Amino acid sequence: MAISDTIRTYFNGTWHDGDVPVMRAADQGAWLGSSVFDGARMFDGVMPDLEAHCARVNASAKALMIEPTVSVEDMVALVREGMEGFAEGSAVYIRPMYWGIDGDATAIVPGDHATGFATVSVADVYRDIRDIAQRLDVPERGEALVSEMAEELGDGAPPEPAPGAPAILIQWWPKPVISPGRLSWAHEAIVLAGGRNPLDEAVKSRPLTNREVAEMAPDAIVLSWCGVRPEKYRPDVVLQNPDFAEVPAVRRGQVHCVGEPFLGRPGPRLVDGVRRLREVVAACVAASPGER
Repeated sequence: MAISDTIRTYFNGTWHDGDVPVMRAADQGAWLGSSVFDGARMFDGVMPDLEAHCARVNASAKALMIEPTVSVEDMVALVREGMEGFAEGSAVYIRPMYWGIDGDATAIVPGDHATGFATVSVADVYRDIRDIAQRLDVPERGEALVSEMAEELGDGAPPEPAPGAPAILIQWWPKPVISPGRLSWAHEAIVLAGGRNPLDEAVKSRPLTNREVAEMAPDAIVLSWCGVRPEKYRPDVVLQNPDFAEVPAVRRGQVHCVGEPFLGRPGPRLVDGVRRLREVVAACVAASPGER
């Protein structure tokens, strides 16, 4: 699915404008799914952690027994060359990708019980932990971990926000703003921390216009940018946006940073993410005494 009318594709040694067909019907990646990609981004003229993203796609390829054919250094150079075709200030999603072309003499097929569902809730996180522990023949360790997490996150039943709970908007990405909806473990994390998610829609996540963010009037905005190291998060992108000048989170200085490993990855570190969100909720309450 194309997500923009402006697409540039590097294929067969050169850059092409447009959504160029690159995979053939008999390519192993087409019929056996042997493909990997990583997602980097360009915004405000910068490409955070571009080298790390390129290194990760090469590592992912090796893990799937696909031989990487482009070095990290060459890939970074190719990306920078490709970005020259976009207008200054453009927000661009960058997707280095490998796929298998030929296979060996065998056909690799999934084994029994090898199909999983997308993780969208805390209950799903518990399910996945138990499943992994079972596959590793350590089911008791999985149960112990789930029990430990449940002390903080509850039994996995979908929580409901308390009346008057502060609105906490998580940003997966700044331009455009992308935030989690109700079909996300992050939504449950917000509620478990004592807040409410202003994007209370039946979606995992979706882009928001600046106007939509302003109309939601969040009491706090939490930066948890995907694929970016927390020390490189930029609260000023929110604080200095004129469209957000009257947003309560901006007026009260309630723009916080919580690393993506604690909110964006459904696993044990979600416990730490909820703890940090509780601190955000407490800061919101302290910043607006008597308003709830």
